Amino acid sequence: MDVRGAVQTIRRITPSSRTKNVFYQRSRLVGMSTQEAVGVGAGDLGRDSWDAVVVGAGTAGCYAAATIADAGYDVVIIERKSPEEAGHIACGDALKGADTFPDAIPKSQLEPAFTNTGVDHGRFEIPQEDTVLEIPVPGELAVVDRWTYGRKVIEGAADAGATFHYDTVVQDVRQTDDGTVTGVDAIRKGTPRTYDAEIVVDGAGALSILQDKADLADSTFDTNVTYSQFCSAYREIVHVDEPVEWSDALVFKPTERAAGYLWYFPRTETEINAGLGFQMTEEPMHLVDDLKRDLRNRAEFQGARVEDKLGAAIPTRRPYDSAVHPGFVAVGDAAGHVNPTTGGGIAGAAYAGTYAAEQAIEAMEQGTVDEDVLWRYNERVMDHFGARYAALDVYNILSTAVDIDELMGLLAAMPGEQIAEALYSGSANLGWGLKIKALLKARGHYGTVWNLYKTKQRADELLSHYEDYPSSPAGFDTWQAERDRLMESVYETTGADPKY
Repeated sequence: MDVRGAVQTIRRITPSSRTKNVFYQRSRLVGMSTQEAVGVGAGDLGRDSWDAVVVGAGTAGCYAAATIADAGYDVVIIERKSPEEAGHIACGDALKGADTFPDAIPKSQLEPAFTNTGVDHGRFEIPQEDTVLEIPVPGELAVVDRWTYGRKVIEGAADAGATFHYDTVVQDVRQTDDGTVTGVDAIRKGTPRTYDAEIVVDGAGALSILQDKADLADSTFDTNVTYSQFCSAYREIVHVDEPVEWSDALVFKPTERAAGYLWYFPRTETEINAGLGFQMTEEPMHLVDDLKRDLRNRAEFQGARVEDKLGAAIPTRRPYDSAVHPGFVAVGDAAGHVNPTTGGGIAGAAYAGTYAAEQAIEAMEQGTVDEDVLWRYNERVMDHFGARYAALDVYNILSTAVDIDELMGLLAAMPGEQIAEALYSGSANLGWGLKIKALLKARGHYGTVWNLYKTKQRADELLSHYEDYPSSPAGFDTWQAERDRLMESVYETTGADPKY
């Protein structure tokens, strides 16, 4: 066994995770919080060497850290927020896939954050057509209290043995001469900190600073990332006196121009997450003013009380072609792991964090963090949800190029089941009876119908190509070249400006 292998074997048998768990459990008995018991409070603040460093205490970061810690490795989560604010982010609070979560932080630990498990469909309001579509949503749905949920995933990672360093802001990425990432430089309350690690997990969210600082040019890691591939969003938590009649639905409503929508997601019958987002390819919208205008025009919100106002950037793009680089993996929002048509990303982030961590563990056990070893993470993401999300992005691209009234007229003519299928699977099938019915209802929108039909063909072609994602970096360039050719057909069909 070489020196590197011997050091890793010692790390794996060091009972640090078990010790931290015992400390955590004892601290609960004397009334300390998770944050006081783990991380800064556990006396690790001066430490600079770890098996793994995870940046960001969101869903993806916490699941990654929990998985690595549970395997007996020393992992620290660096979080820029304070212990009191960690886990508090802008989110729609809707969770699709609530029936399953990776084992590292089981669903049972998160359930106290589930405030509404009675939602079972989407309600799509189309004012232009004076129509409301009731759209079934496959799989289990829930609306959560996102702050409580954030605390629960942090608690789950702490239970597994992860250490937390709060109030710590990453400044730079540490790399060797050959480009391998070996850690990060950070500042905590004005004091510089250095974190050395076998592997760095980037869970820092949309437009991550780590990807700005790291030199990723000599790997497959996707650097084709621009502001136009993101959505700007704003949300408020609104309290009403009387129960809303649609407390079993996720409500969507288009904005006055394409590539934007409002949402009303009921945490409870009287507590609503109300928000608005738009694709950054559009001219800027006054999000707060536009949301408040719509709230004023809805009878159920008369006299409502507003709290907890937050904004965020959300990736509404295809998943990164590759999210690995020697010593470095990106997860969740930092890798575009969000459904580009709905903005939903909690479940995908949990699985991405888990897959990345399992591959990081394998890399550390092999004594190498090269791209070839980490590649399996890319494959698992594409197989689970990445291919579907890439196909869904085709419809997102279409929405930037069509007239909003035409698009809403067409949606009003389509059966809700097929809209749901398209929104969540990346494709949809219509029998001849439904085709004829839809065409009759879509009279006056035949040009848009034909455009949508051709766009569906392009999405199906892209989905098929993603299902043949390469099994190693060796086949990546060829696969990417064919994907880019397919995307040229997407732009030609939709008439949209290139997004990538």
